[in-house]
Amino acid sequence: MQTVERLLDLSTTVSSLADDKISRIHGITRRSRMLALNAAIEAHRFGTVGKGFAVVADEMKAISSEISELASSLQGELRGRLQHMSGYATELNSEVESLRGERMADLAFNAIELVDRNLYERSCDVRWWATDKALVDAAAPGAGGETLRHAAQRLGVILESYTVYLDPWVADAKGRVVASGRAGRFPAAAGASVAGEGWFQDALKTRDGGCFAVADITRVPALDNAVAATYATAIRENGEAEGRVLGVLGIFFDWESQARSIVQGVRLSTAERDRTRCLLLDSRHRVIASSDDSLSLGQPYPLKSGGRSQGYYRDGGKTIGYALTPGYETYRGLGWFGVIEQDRG
Repeated sequence: MQTVERLLDLSTTVSSLADDKISRIHGITRRSRMLALNAAIEAHRFGTVGKGFAVVADEMKAISSEISELASSLQGELRGRLQHMSGYATELNSEVESLRGERMADLAFNAIELVDRNLYERSCDVRWWATDKALVDAAAPGAGGETLRHAAQRLGVILESYTVYLDPWVADAKGRVVASGRAGRFPAAAGASVAGEGWFQDALKTRDGGCFAVADITRVPALDNAVAATYATAIRENGEAEGRVLGVLGIFFDWESQARSIVQGVRLSTAERDRTRCLLLDSRHRVIASSDDSLSLGQPYPLKSGGRSQGYYRDGGKTIGYALTPGYETYRGLGWFGVIEQDRG
């Protein structure tokens, strides 16, 4: 891609250089004609003695005119060919820029699609775990110590198999956390109130066991301020899809490490990697992941999508490709964007 840009610069430089040299040739021929004119005047003044010099002066004038005509012809031919080469280079550069932009958009789509597939699994996890008998018993009114310990043990078993989670919590109908999987690591979770959390309130309102709630990417104080993607659903009586709501299961996906692996895993060449940044944005175009950690969580990003779901544009010296979440299976996505920025070099 840089070769085409160098070709465009070279054609412009050669054109300028040719114009300058031919202009200098015209200057020399003008001076030659002036000398020839002065010589002819002097030859005429000396009469018969100056006739031989007059012949030389005429020859100089003829040669000067011939050189001037040749320079003008060369300038015209060069200019036409150089303009053609410049136009070709410009057209080729435009095609290369389009290919680069389309590739950036495709990479952005691949990144956000990978996120969708990942989060689809999280939405499945929370819904079927909420039917686990140990968790259903723990959410029931008046659940005792042994029941809650069994639920915590069950959550610990789940965490051993699913390493992408920070912690899962069982909260009763009033929003009090009654069981968690990592009480030793995150002691602040025990007995904490989540009644005011949006994910808890949304989960209580779910229509049936096939529905779930999700929160924006945020830091969770009770999890040592770790960045999490939170999924939740209602725990229902007997684990039945239409059962009475007993409480809520909230699971906290380890967003920071998992998202980093996605944005840093975009398939770039070695030459591209140092001049490319990969981002994930939420529905309000706030940064939720950055491959170089140069942008902080929640920082606004000036995405110029123009209402399109996928595309690219130029912004200063950068080509920016973007793609809107396509969703996956029953997961409709959250309006997030994948974004790839690349310096044109």
